[in-house]
Amino acid sequence: MGLKDVRKERCNGVRMSFFKAIKDKLTPPKANVSLKLTETSFALGENVEGILSISSSEDFQATEIRCEIECVEGAKRLKRVYDERLHSYIEKQFNESAILYSGKPAVSGPLKMNNGYAGTFPLSVNIPAGGRPTYKSVDDNVTWLIKGVIAIDGRLDITSTKTEIQVLQPSGAPAVAVVKEVIREVVMIPCKYCGALMQQTETTCPHCGAKRTA
Repeated sequence: MGLKDVRKERCNGVRMSFFKAIKDKLTPPKANVSLKLTETSFALGENVEGILSISSSEDFQATEIRCEIECVEGAKRLKRVYDERLHSYIEKQFNESAILYSGKPAVSGPLKMNNGYAGTFPLSVNIPAGGRPTYKSVDDNVTWLIKGVIAIDGRLDITSTKTEIQVLQPSGAPAVAVVKEVIREVVMIPCKYCGALMQQTETTCPHCGAKRTA
């Protein structure tokens, strides 16, 4: 092999290493993580119990195994926006969301994953007692989601599908009273004798004492 061939081989090796490094950053390792919960509904203050199952078809180093839980509030809002086509302001509906709570509790620290590895990890994640319960309506909703994650430095994490859980008020929680304001329309009429206004339901004028004639 001549000097030119050696240089060409080295160049090809460097190029392949470079493209492999780029590919590794853009793709996760060949592994799977799945989440199985003991229940589908939990009360505020309780622990979400379940199992994370992991399998790998590649050698790599995981920084940690964890689950991610979050509570998301979504709402539909009407906003006035300027329409260039109509040259006027119109009301347009937008979907807004906010994360009310999030947690990333680890179930395992750094772990060397070998090709053919398979393992399970129990999880127990607390739902804050002061959190919001699941709520759904036409315009507003509060949703709780949880997923499993294999975290890797320098590469994309491996995640399970998100699982929605129902979060309820504890059975012993006091009921919240709903107070409705009743607005009553009061019709006023003038007194035939003194001209002062009085309620239509009055039988005598509160000002002059005269009896209603009609």
